[in-house]
Amino acid sequence: MAEKRYRVGILGCGGIANAHARTILKTGRTDFVAFCDIEEARAKEFNERYAQGNAKVFTDYRKMFETVEMDIVYICLPPFTHSDEVELAAKAGVHIFIEKPIALDMKTADRMVKACKENKVKSQVGFMNRHGDAVQTVKRMIESGEAGQPGLLVAWYMCNSLHAPWWRDKSKSGGQIVEQIIHTYDIARFLLGEPVSVFCHLDNLFHKDVPNYTSEDVSATSIRFSSGAVATIAGTNGAIPGKWINQWKLVTQNFTVDFTDANNATLVQTNLPHLRTLTINSDKDLFLAETLDLLKAIETDGETVCPMEEGAKTLRLVLAVRESGETGQVMSLA
Repeated sequence: MAEKRYRVGILGCGGIANAHARTILKTGRTDFVAFCDIEEARAKEFNERYAQGNAKVFTDYRKMFETVEMDIVYICLPPFTHSDEVELAAKAGVHIFIEKPIALDMKTADRMVKACKENKVKSQVGFMNRHGDAVQTVKRMIESGEAGQPGLLVAWYMCNSLHAPWWRDKSKSGGQIVEQIIHTYDIARFLLGEPVSVFCHLDNLFHKDVPNYTSEDVSATSIRFSSGAVATIAGTNGAIPGKWINQWKLVTQNFTVDFTDANNATLVQTNLPHLRTLTINSDKDLFLAETLDLLKAIETDGETVCPMEEGAKTLRLVLAVRESGETGQVMSLA
């Protein structure tokens, strides 16, 4: 029997959407049927590039959902533009891939979660690091008990870029923690469980003279989890230009794990008379893994690695972190 083909639309035809469009085509099981962007020229460019001009082009996503039959929509919008697109997609029975952060407030995020549940559509939030082979291996070791009690995660995210104008504006991006370092906070949740309290220091030290730059560019956070584990996550947008450094070290009862990225890690087993070193090396395509995982969930009526509810929980964490940094108070998430 031939594999099912999926009709796909893209909402938001910017840089990250290009990466997803190229990946979607790699599956060999998709047909682009719609592209939507407030700038019609960008949607038309996507149509020519990825659908040979055979898809429909929109500047209004509401009309797209009303007039085009789709199986999956990829929502690749800046966080400040999210409104009711998830609800409309879900009501139309369209499965959803959405980039992080899914919103800038919990009221909007909770509506998204509710819409997906009530309409029984599958969802995947773009936390691609969850799909890494090293992350997946360590996650299984924690769940099976092989790793022992997780104790400490130390992580850092460092870059140096002005990014897009909307990104610099905290009211539109949420700030570096909410829009960018959220990937690292999500890995902390994925490996250590649910947080119960956070405390953060943050500031804008390097971009005070840059017009309209209101995001923090240094931050340091301490997190306590319900398991008893703790994490520290530091970030900056003032490090090495042209480099995006995102690394983590994890200590469990039986292992110390040094992640160079989501696919690659060195594990030292510490509960033996003689230390044993294990390595995980992989070049897995994380964007492709996200899409294949969504297709599998649709076909098996299963769950994705990161459904909308998980995206909302990680958003709740980073919003609490930001509030702590702005108020100087310990924030409870219990």
